[in-house]
Amino acid sequence: MKKTILALALTMVLAACSRNIQPVAQPTPAQVETAQIGTRQSVDGGAYTNITPPELNRLLSYKDFTFVNVHIPFEGNIAKTDAFIPFDQIDQHLSQLPANKSAKIVLYCRSGRMSVIAAKTLIKLGYRNVWNLNGGMLAWEQAGLALEGK
Repeated sequence: MKKTILALALTMVLAACSRNIQPVAQPTPAQVETAQIGTRQSVDGGAYTNITPPELNRLLSYKDFTFVNVHIPFEGNIAKTDAFIPFDQIDQHLSQLPANKSAKIVLYCRSGRMSVIAAKTLIKLGYRNVWNLNGGMLAWEQAGLALEGK
């Protein structure tokens, strides 16, 4: 009888514990690839990630980010661009960016200079997942990739 009570008690404990076990979320292919690309650039307040045109092109195939052209004056877009915000006014247009400061934002401009300034501004404002197309639209075109509206 003691063995039966012990077995019943053990079964109840195991059943209760199993209800609290949450499955471990597996990363998506996009999350795995994102973790393996780019070069982190430390700046005051944090860091942003520089990516190459081929890396950005792969990321665009499963786009999970806000994609922003910050070049002034307008000289064309890369396909799937979500917003055009002048680099020197990005802090005045935060309503066009995700409210969640850990959401991924990818910036680009013509050569990379303006997007670096915008990236640094966003880092200072508390954004933690900022990416920059290294070399900008010039590097994009040199890699044989097309621009829109040019």
